[in-house]
Amino acid sequence: MSAFTTLTSRVVPLPVNDVDTDQIIPARFLKTTEKAGLGASLFADWRYREDGCPKPDFVLNRPESQGRQILLAGDNFGCGSSREHAPWALTGYGFRAVISTAFADIFYNNALKNGLLPVTVRPEDYRRLIDLLAEEPQAEITVDLVQQQVFLPDGGAIDFPIDGFARTCLINDVDELGYLLGLDNKILAYEKTLAV
Repeated sequence: MSAFTTLTSRVVPLPVNDVDTDQIIPARFLKTTEKAGLGASLFADWRYREDGCPKPDFVLNRPESQGRQILLAGDNFGCGSSREHAPWALTGYGFRAVISTAFADIFYNNALKNGLLPVTVRPEDYRRLIDLLAEEPQAEITVDLVQQQVFLPDGGAIDFPIDGFARTCLINDVDELGYLLGLDNKILAYEKTLAV
């Protein structure tokens, strides 16, 4: 993981509802416990033909999509089976944030624990983003985790909620265990008050 405070990037639009984890990373790629290389298998059944050649019409295979770090997904993103490989594949590809109107709970929590920021926006704000990208496909937006806002090129802002503890962990580049280890002195001091 790396610390997440703000991210400015162009956006990959994938406005497909109910994208499940088997579409994000098909089950045949789950034999590994290593994160490395999973980005190549992201949306594999949508990205590649049976012979392994990229499908030129799939959004991630278009030249203009390369290097973009924000995915604008449809409603109910990450539904289906629980697999940590889904956020691994997304971050392995290069995404740092996914924006949607709703995420499956397990995917949402797995994303937060693996350095991928799931940004939940209201349907009307989602429509603003879709309209913006239709008019300006090269538009950059900024996701600001500190302020919990998405900033648009026209100066507008969209608020988003996030759990305070998850936000703290992402901003400080620590997982749950790292956070606890950072409190080691406070824990030891407390334990001394209990010593008889």
